[in-house]
Amino acid sequence: TGFPGDVSVTARYSLPSSMELKLEMEAAPLNKATPISLAQHTYWNLAGHDSGDVLAHSIQIRGSQITPVDQISIPTGEFMQVSGTPFDFLTEGEIGDRIGQVPGGYDHNYVLDDSREVKSGLRHVAKVTDPSSFRVLNIWGDAPGVQFYTGNFLAGIVGKGGAVYGKHAGLCLETQGFPNAVNQPNFPSVIVHPGEKYMHTMLFEFSTK
Repeated sequence: TGFPGDVSVTARYSLPSSMELKLEMEAAPLNKATPISLAQHTYWNLAGHDSGDVLAHSIQIRGSQITPVDQISIPTGEFMQVSGTPFDFLTEGEIGDRIGQVPGGYDHNYVLDDSREVKSGLRHVAKVTDPSSFRVLNIWGDAPGVQFYTGNFLAGIVGKGGAVYGKHAGLCLETQGFPNAVNQPNFPSVIVHPGEKYMHTMLFEFSTK
C-alpha cells in the first residue's frame, strides 16, 4: 500500500546443509519504478527457547560505519564511524557491555565493509556467539547494510509453551538496503525499474565453538 507500482515477490527458503538455512528473495516491479528493499526479521536467541535475554551473547558486525538516526529512529543521511563508540563490534564483543550507552538499545543500520571472507558468493556480515550453549551463528549476505536490533520493544509477549518474552529476549540481524534511502540521495538507491529484478540472498550458518 502506498508504493508507486505493483510488485511480484518470491521468497525461497532452502537447507544447503544440515547446519545452514538459505533465504533467496526476488522481486520485480510490474508497471512502475518503485522502491524495493526486503528484509528478514527473525529473532535469534542462541541459548534456546525461554532462556532469558541475549545481553550475554557476543557479536561481531562487519561494518565500520552506521547511518545515525533522528529522534524517531529515521536515518539522517549521515555516516558515522563506529570506532571509539558503543556501536563498535568490528571485534567480537558482548552485547550487554555498552548497550546502556545507547538510548533505547541497538536498532541501527550498519554500513557493511567489503570483506575478504566470502561464502557462496556472499560476504560475511556478522557472527553471534552464545557463551552458555557454545552455539555460533554466522550470517552471510549480499546487501549493502544490516540492521542490528536488540528486541528493545519486546514486553510480555507470550510464546511457545507459555514462555514470556521480555526486553532483549532476542536479536535481529536484517541485511537490507539503507533505511530512508528514498529520501537520501547519498545512500545506495533502492528504486527498481520495470524490466529489472531485485535479488537479495542471506545464508545463516550454525556451528559450535
